Amino acid sequence: MAHRTLSITLLSLFSITAALAVERTLLNLDRTGVAVQGYDPVAFFAVKAPLKGKPEFTSEFHGAKYRFHSAKNKAAFDAEPAKFEPQFGGYCAFGVSKGKLVEIDVDAFQIVEGRLLLQYSPGVRDDFNRDTAANLKKADANWPHLLEKKGR
Repeated sequence: MAHRTLSITLLSLFSITAALAVERTLLNLDRTGVAVQGYDPVAFFAVKAPLKGKPEFTSEFHGAKYRFHSAKNKAAFDAEPAKFEPQFGGYCAFGVSKGKLVEIDVDAFQIVEGRLLLQYSPGVRDDFNRDTAANLKKADANWPHLLEKKGR
C-alpha cells in the first residue's frame, strides 16, 4: 500500500511539474508582435532579397506574426513555417554567438545551411563569416542559455 501511495504521489508531482514547465520564447518583435521588421521571411529564400510583407498576408507561428509579400509566399510559409522562421528568435546571429541579443538590419541577412540568419549590419555579417561554422556553432550553443535567461 505504501508503494502505491508513493507512486501516486510521484506521479502527481511529475504532472504538476510538467504543467508548470512552459516553453520559453524569445522573439525579436515590434510592439505589435510582428517579426522580421515586417519583412517576408520566404522572400529571403525565394528571391534572395528582403521584401516588405503586406498586412493582408499574415500568419502566426510560435507567438510571432509574419507578413508576406504575396499569397504564394504565405502559403509556402504555412506549409513549412519552421523552414522559413529566422534563427535565434530573429536576433543578430553574431550577437548570439557572443551571448548577446542585438537588433538586426534586414539587408544583412544570409542563408546558411538552409537557415535564415539575420545580422546587425553587413559589416557584422562579414565578421560572422570569417569563421561561419564556428560562429554558428557558438550561436547554437549560446541560444538555449539566452532563452532561459531572457525568455518569457
